[in-house]
Amino acid sequence: MNREYIEKIFPEINEIGDKQLRHGVIKAWLLAIKRGGWRRIDDVPFTLLTKTKRTLIQHTRTVTRMAMAVASARHDLNRDVLIAAGLLHDVGKLLEYSRKRKAVVKSKFGRLVRHPVSGYGLALEVGLPLDIAHIIAAHSKEGEAVARSREAVVIHHCDFIDFDIARSK
Repeated sequence: MNREYIEKIFPEINEIGDKQLRHGVIKAWLLAIKRGGWRRIDDVPFTLLTKTKRTLIQHTRTVTRMAMAVASARHDLNRDVLIAAGLLHDVGKLLEYSRKRKAVVKSKFGRLVRHPVSGYGLALEVGLPLDIAHIIAAHSKEGEAVARSREAVVIHHCDFIDFDIARSK
């Protein structure tokens, strides 16, 4: 997998105005794919907590587009940060999950480290700013212990809106 693949599955990347931030998002996904040993990610579920056909790619794009809509409605948010964080909030799932035969299951690593923590590490490792790493770390229940930035509040709620809708079916 390469940069073009990431840009194809996540076209919202091209909405990020800051070129360095855009490249960092791509680098984080490529590192997660490599480190997780994935040959393809198009069928990776966005959650193992409920039965759903929604994929990680679909969920990631939905959260990102919802965050973009919030940014359009409010002018006190950093749109580039919201897009980057929306695209990366679950990047750590490629380390939390693994493929066992044809099924996607919790990996050995994932039983020890949840995706907000591993995603935080991936973001910093590829040189992304701390505010992006903070949102990744704080988007789920781990974020209940810290003061979330405004953008982290948006990503947290967009993530759970999509999860709760998927769970309600």
